[in-house]
Amino acid sequence: MISGAECIKDIRRALIMITIILGTRPEIIKMSPIIRECEEKDIEYFTLHTGQHYSYEMDRAFFEDLELPEPKYNLDVGSGTHAEQTGKIMTGIEKILLEEKPGAVLVQGDTNTVLAGALAASKLHIKVGHVEAGLRSFDRQMPEEINRVVADHISDILFPPTETAKKNLMDEGIPEEKIFVTGNTIVDAVEQNLAIAREKDDLLQRLGLTSKGFFLVTAHRAENVDTKQRLEGILQGLEAIQNEFSLPIIFPMHPRTAKMAQAFGLSLDGIHVTEPLGYLDFLQLEANARLVLTDSGGLQEESCILGVPCVTLRDNTERPETVEVGANVLAGTEPDAVLSCARKMLVRGRSWTNPFGDGRAGERIVHEALRCSQFHRSSRNTCE
Repeated sequence: MISGAECIKDIRRALIMITIILGTRPEIIKMSPIIRECEEKDIEYFTLHTGQHYSYEMDRAFFEDLELPEPKYNLDVGSGTHAEQTGKIMTGIEKILLEEKPGAVLVQGDTNTVLAGALAASKLHIKVGHVEAGLRSFDRQMPEEINRVVADHISDILFPPTETAKKNLMDEGIPEEKIFVTGNTIVDAVEQNLAIAREKDDLLQRLGLTSKGFFLVTAHRAENVDTKQRLEGILQGLEAIQNEFSLPIIFPMHPRTAKMAQAFGLSLDGIHVTEPLGYLDFLQLEANARLVLTDSGGLQEESCILGVPCVTLRDNTERPETVEVGANVLAGTEPDAVLSCARKMLVRGRSWTNPFGDGRAGERIVHEALRCSQFHRSSRNTCE
């Protein structure tokens, strides 16, 4: 027999229907519409922050800027090898899930947090929903590709953003009844967060920039910045672009990129390097750039949504939809190719159709997660 106190405690826990697990700033951004949907609909949920990239103390301002409630739990796992980090995250998540007993867990994307969260919940027989499922670069040299494939195959409900992503899942044998095409939460997030950004500050005026009068660059992936030939190729390509078009090249440089550029003795001529910017400031720059050059998957999506042409400094992409609609081109890192692709995108029109949905992905995901959570709770033993 379960005591009355234990029964009441179990009922309270059962009311917490959804657990949102995140650990990196891109995850916070893409989960923000889901968090807001839960808040607006007064849905029982809690957020768990793993601290994969930054401690929560470092991310606190990020939550505040996006006007999101603080996470209930913070693991502060920090950096480490893939195995060390994933193991620490799994251990921390498992303890919390055993205590809280949620009906469903939501993870997003392809980080070690996603892999650990999906594994921990799945082994505890808690329903797992994978947001942004089905993305594929078809490059197993990327740790993110391994994370997203494994997470997809152990999830109970999958939320691919597009029909292309759905096809990838079905090609791998995942049953169609587990798959719900929702659109991408980045559309919701860009619309919601850009409105917040515009209310806070006029960054262009502060930096002396004009709309469509500058290029915006990011590069952070290990395969680019840890290899001298590739990083040098990117920087030489940027210098060539500046020489030809005479527009400012704004490069909010990741500390790792800055460290490697210095270690390799590479020139930054023609590039205006800044400290990393906060998300809302960066979003303002992105929305007003003439061209974005990046190795970030998320920025390929955002620039496409914002109507800003993109040159991807990679040899492949898990966002092929951006290329298919004409918003993006793959350049690699050879200087001549980077310059050639920049020329190509600068003369291309901006009339493409956003392939990532209508800005209601968060609403659809929460609806399905609730249904899954309710099914899970109904299958538990009740208090007697």
